[in-house]
Amino acid sequence: MNILLVDDEELQLIRLEKECKKVLPDEKYFCYTNPKLAYDSNINNKIDIAFLDIEMPLLNGIQLAKKLKRINPLINIIFVTAYTEYAMDAFNMHASGYLMKPVKESKIREEIDGLRFDIELNHKSDKLLTVKCFGSFEVFKDGIPLKFHRQKSKELFAYLVDREGASANMNELNAILWDEDKNSYLRNLIYDLQDTLKEVGCEEVFIKRHNECFIDVTKIDCDAYEYKNNNPEAIRSYRGEYMIQYPWAVFNDEL
Repeated sequence: MNILLVDDEELQLIRLEKECKKVLPDEKYFCYTNPKLAYDSNINNKIDIAFLDIEMPLLNGIQLAKKLKRINPLINIIFVTAYTEYAMDAFNMHASGYLMKPVKESKIREEIDGLRFDIELNHKSDKLLTVKCFGSFEVFKDGIPLKFHRQKSKELFAYLVDREGASANMNELNAILWDEDKNSYLRNLIYDLQDTLKEVGCEEVFIKRHNECFIDVTKIDCDAYEYKNNNPEAIRSYRGEYMIQYPWAVFNDEL
């Protein structure tokens, strides 16, 4: 995601960048004290969020915002100013936010949580797999869906994701998957799941010990887990549907 910061006062710009990076540390920043240069240099860049000072020479923040919106109508404009009288101008511009100087991390976070247009955040992650629970359950390795050899192996993995790292014994898994004792078939599913993960170099995600198994939640990036961690992006993505292909799946969405 690209973030544009414009303030003709260099010290204010440095402070704004510092506070923004506390909230969005992994994004790409473009910082300018010259608003005209900020526009000319980013005509070909897709700017997702622009933090703009209002009172600037040559080109004020309102004028710059209008020019940026002609390039990208879905840009999120957040005005930054020391004066309250520009609030109506910001409203008329359909701005995503309005920050008073001196800018603080907590206020930036509030504006990011309430953006007018959705954004896709970058995440520097050492996670091995990405797991999508909202809607249909899917598992991805480097953006590519994992191909489970059997649908029941996929359901077994889904249930362990739902358990959030808690172990499940063979009796519990039998009850969830079939409502009867199929230990022999269940063992085959476990082997199958291990093989599936091994094929993509992620065998350490799944752990089998004696009569129980579980997943290492530190190795997966999961939208449901992020929702419970109050991640704004995950909260916006939840539409009331959770692992819809599995009748046992119930999501507790109370934060």
